[in-house]
Amino acid sequence: MAYILLILGFALLIKGADFFVDGSSNIARLLQVPPILIGLTIVAFGTSAPEATVSIIAALEGNADVAVGNVVGSNILNSTLVVGVAAFLYPLKVESEMIRKEIPFTLLAGVALLILMSDIALQGFSGNMITRGDGFIFLLFLSIFMYYVIAIGLRSRKNAANEPTPQNISWGKNLFITILGLAAIIFGGDLVVGNGTKIAYSLGMSETLVGLTVIAIGTSLPELVTSISAALKKESEIALGNIVGSNIFNILFVLGASAAISPLPVNDKVFTDVVLMIVLTVLLFIFSRTNFKVGKREGLALAAAYIIYLVYIIVRN
Repeated sequence: MAYILLILGFALLIKGADFFVDGSSNIARLLQVPPILIGLTIVAFGTSAPEATVSIIAALEGNADVAVGNVVGSNILNSTLVVGVAAFLYPLKVESEMIRKEIPFTLLAGVALLILMSDIALQGFSGNMITRGDGFIFLLFLSIFMYYVIAIGLRSRKNAANEPTPQNISWGKNLFITILGLAAIIFGGDLVVGNGTKIAYSLGMSETLVGLTVIAIGTSLPELVTSISAALKKESEIALGNIVGSNIFNILFVLGASAAISPLPVNDKVFTDVVLMIVLTVLLFIFSRTNFKVGKREGLALAAAYIIYLVYIIVRN
């Protein structure tokens, strides 16, 4: 039964991503805003839903390692495997605004996380913790980011005021298929994680290995399938916007909300992962600057980086 539900989960993920990308790209046309903004907001927020669910439940249950590790691990996977596979399938065009503002904002969020969790080194405390105050700082950063995105969207609409609204695209239909696609992605992701975990345990895998592989990859499946679907449809702005936006939401919203609910003690091992996350964001920034696209070779390099990281954490744990 677990194998059937696993296959059903993957089917829901793939079809859901198909609907989600089609619906959200049509909404961008109806709103007369660039698809990149939809990728950075609606799509990114939607595909971050599994991380939010896992981390907030973990925070409520007092399991800080899962809450923090889930976000950091997901961001590393997004910046390497998700970008890598999408770019390999179809080179991702990078807007100059993305290089100048959105990717640096992702980097800023990562550096802010590193600083706020370094209580022993910076303040001489007995332990490292993401406090409620830190959580509210993340949520404040998120509100600044959302203000910036909305301002860009309004400016884009003003510039496109004279362009005709698409006649063959309806609001009702596209809102419906976007919500239906998102629901299928979340439900499908839940089926894959739950049943993949059962199968892994039945094959004799340890809890640590299951957490680092099945669950970490499972909660990032929405980003992976959505970005691959967007790349195959040549909607590279949605593909890259989804990844960058999701990484920003994961730190600022998911960790911010989790820490605001319950302060999160930080495991010393996570520092290495956070530093790696920052380094990989810098690497993505460098790749994005080469001819304003992330090509097949860069995609392969990023995917290989994730495989190396996966081997490292399996050996480390």
